[in-house]
Amino acid sequence: MTDGEVRYGRDGEIATVIFDRPAARNAMTWRMYEQLGEACAQIRREDGLRVAVFRGAGGKAFIAGTDIAQFRAFRGGDDGIAYEEKMEAILAGVEALPVPTLAVIEGFAIGGGLAIAAACDLRIATPGSRFGVPIARTLGNCLSIANYARLIAALGASRAKRMLLLAENLSAEEALAAGFLGEIVQAGDLDRCVGELCARLAQHAPITMRVSKEAIGRLLRAGLPQGDDLVRACYGSDDFRLGVEAFVDKREPRWTGK
Repeated sequence: MTDGEVRYGRDGEIATVIFDRPAARNAMTWRMYEQLGEACAQIRREDGLRVAVFRGAGGKAFIAGTDIAQFRAFRGGDDGIAYEEKMEAILAGVEALPVPTLAVIEGFAIGGGLAIAAACDLRIATPGSRFGVPIARTLGNCLSIANYARLIAALGASRAKRMLLLAENLSAEEALAAGFLGEIVQAGDLDRCVGELCARLAQHAPITMRVSKEAIGRLLRAGLPQGDDLVRACYGSDDFRLGVEAFVDKREPRWTGK
């Protein structure tokens, strides 16, 4: 299986970022995360852009999380801290883009994929899409404080707790009801809908949109607490190592609470 790639393109006023690893449901490798950061840097350098669109290749997934096999190299809590700091820099880069961002979701938006979608300004999805962070059932790790804040802002505290504690995936209809999605679109109408949304955004005042994005971002980040102790507790646990090995071996983990 290839390491995949994140491809950047521009058509007039519209930038498009494609997560391209369909054989693995676009699960992100370290290199793909680096390429996402590079794509965001390119968007910030471009003149005349009005919208950035993010979508997965293959029609089956937006992003089905981080490639779990990569976690086998982790040796303790400090590896988790470094990983979450790296991820946060990339997600903050998506949030801070100076143009409106649209996540186009077909299929799974799981784990890191859900975080990337939550970092975008607007989201649309096809009817069969699923959204979740099933780490309590699969890996035994955790999110960064900033990602917990993103989930609460997108879904509310009660739905975020249900998603995390019960390891449940939300349907597209549930995500729409929670306000996470702006619209559910049939697959055959998706490109037309994306084009219409981009055309609307391209007509609006770019400075007003940029300032509005930044103002909302500052409010959401205000008073965000430190959470390294929580990250270190999960990534440094025996359960995390057991969870990663069980996931890679395709068997159920047996949690120890240690």
